[in-house]
Amino acid sequence: MVLKEEINKYLNYCKFQKELDDKTIKAYRADLEQFMVLIGESVNNPDKEKLNSYLLYLHRMYKQKTVKRKIASVKALFHYLEEEEIIETNPFHKVKTKFKEETVLPKIIPRDVIEQLLAHLYKEKSINEYSEWHKKIILRDIAVIETLFSTGLRISELCHLQSKYFNLKDGVLCIQGKGGKERYLQIGNNEVLSILNVYKEYFEDDIKQHGYFFVNRYGKPLSEQSARSMIHKYANEIHADINITPHMFRHSFATYLMEEDVNIRYIQKMLGHASITTTQIYTYVTTEKEKEILRTKHPRNRMNLVEK
Repeated sequence: MVLKEEINKYLNYCKFQKELDDKTIKAYRADLEQFMVLIGESVNNPDKEKLNSYLLYLHRMYKQKTVKRKIASVKALFHYLEEEEIIETNPFHKVKTKFKEETVLPKIIPRDVIEQLLAHLYKEKSINEYSEWHKKIILRDIAVIETLFSTGLRISELCHLQSKYFNLKDGVLCIQGKGGKERYLQIGNNEVLSILNVYKEYFEDDIKQHGYFFVNRYGKPLSEQSARSMIHKYANEIHADINITPHMFRHSFATYLMEEDVNIRYIQKMLGHASITTTQIYTYVTTEKEKEILRTKHPRNRMNLVEK
C-alpha cells in the first residue's frame, strides 16, 4: 500500500460518493498530507509506536480542538481502508486517542455593542453628504450584519446563499449547510425584513447576474474575507474593545436565545448542528452568566454581617 495513492482514492470517495463539500475535502487533504509527511508515504500500515509519536506531535503543536479534528481525519481514512479491505486491521484499534478536552467557551458580542454597531450603521446610511454609491455599500453592510445576527448563519453559508433560496416575502431561508444538509431558517423581525427588501431592490441587477444574494462593491459574490474586513472596519469605527468576527454573531445568536429560555433543540436545529452535544456549549455560557449575576447582583453581597 502506498499511502499517498490511498489518500487520493479516499478523498475522491469523500467527494463523489459521500458528496462532501470542497471546503471539507480541502481540510481533510491538509490533515492527511501532514500525517503522510510525518509517517512516510510508502508505509504499508503504521505501527503503534509511529501512531503514538504522531499523536504526541499533535498535542505539542496544536490546540485541543485542532488535535481532535486532525485525529478524526486520519481515523476516518483508516476506517475506510479497513472497510475496503486494503488493510487487514485498523492500527488505531490499538491506540488510545481520547483525551479530556478543556471547555472553551464561545466568545459572544455584548448586547450593547451589537446595538451600538447597528445604530452606527443606520446613522451612516442616513448621512446625506455621502454619495449614492457609498450609501448603497452601507446598505449592503447593514443587510449582512442584520442577517448574521438574526439567523446565526455561518459566514460561509451567508456568502454562498443563493437568491432563489431566500423567500423575502415569508422571511424564509433555505440553507445548504455542512455535508450538503439543508435547513430552513426564518427571520421574524419586520425591520430586518424591510432592510433586506430594500437591499435586494438596490442590488437586483447584480443578484440576477450570478444568483448570489450578497454581493461585493463590484457586483460579484461577497467573499468571506470581505465580510470579515467589513465587520472589523465598523468595529474600529465604534471603538469596540473586542475583536468582532462574523462567527461571534452566531455565538451571540445562540447564547441570547438560550438566555431567553428557548428550547435547546430549537437552537440546535437553527444552527444546523448534527449533535445536541455541540449545541450544549451554550449552556456553559449561560451558566457563567448566571454566576456573574449572582456574584454581583444578589443582595447578600451587600450585607456586612461579619464583626470586625
